[in-house]
Amino acid sequence: MTTAVTEPFGPLDPFVHPALFYRDEEDYLDGTLPFVREGLEAGEPVAVAVPGKNLALIRDALGDDAAAVRLLDMREAGRNPGRIIPGVLRAFADAQPAGRRVRIIGEPIWAGRSDAEYPACAQHEALINAAFQGRTATILCPYAVEQLPEHVVADAYATHPTVIHPGDRTERRSDAYAPGDVVSRYNEPLTPVEEALTFTFDSDSLSHARHMAVGEGARLGLVGVKLDDLALATAELATNSVVHGGGSGVLRLWAEDGYVVCEVRDEGHLADILAGRRPVPRDQRGGRGVLLVNLIADLVRVHRSETGTTVRCWFAR
Repeated sequence: MTTAVTEPFGPLDPFVHPALFYRDEEDYLDGTLPFVREGLEAGEPVAVAVPGKNLALIRDALGDDAAAVRLLDMREAGRNPGRIIPGVLRAFADAQPAGRRVRIIGEPIWAGRSDAEYPACAQHEALINAAFQGRTATILCPYAVEQLPEHVVADAYATHPTVIHPGDRTERRSDAYAPGDVVSRYNEPLTPVEEALTFTFDSDSLSHARHMAVGEGARLGLVGVKLDDLALATAELATNSVVHGGGSGVLRLWAEDGYVVCEVRDEGHLADILAGRRPVPRDQRGGRGVLLVNLIADLVRVHRSETGTTVRCWFAR
């Protein structure tokens, strides 16, 4: 079951969010280097967050100018797509003087992203438009059109108001732009796993739920910081269920493809489409649970329905 997006995606001005389609390294540099240099010449803060190989291409081509750019390997900084808006894009933009335009190259989707990761990637690209609506920022998103499946490229037209084609630096309007539809379409039900530790909790058993998660996580192969992260995520999600999700929830844990997966389901309704992806002001009480989980987990998927909310997070063993 999917639910429609209720939060509107309004006019983007002065926010600019084009997709850059490229075929090879020459296309890539032709589209990214002028973008970076124009920003530096205008005195705009510039960040580049792309996969390691492409990061090296840009860094080497920039030469001495690379020292003036914030460079991030998206395979690390954006491994969990839900972390990119708060931990990469907004973290950089919010650190700049108010009203000053920032330029960011963000490449969250590359060949090799798993089937489990991609829905979160597509939603991320759609939600950038709501997260930066009205902000003085330009975020350029490269797409390797000859390496990515056709549906990924089609989704890029839907998540970006403008597109730039290979060999043509002209920014053209995307007639397929419909970010709300993408958020709703990838609000996919998370298929239950039969062989999982399952525990129903309420306010009296929050501590027990956390201890069960730690014990099972260790048995399944998590150690050190990753096991601590699982404990923290479990505590945050279970507390959210008790406070906001009807007073109780169901915790499930299992191993899957080199990860320990933790899932919490409850009867709450997570209406805010940017929940967990929006930085929280320091003086605000609460509202950090899903955000914290996004910042520490290797992948987070959320499913919203009329009957409740499921949050599933992955931790690499």
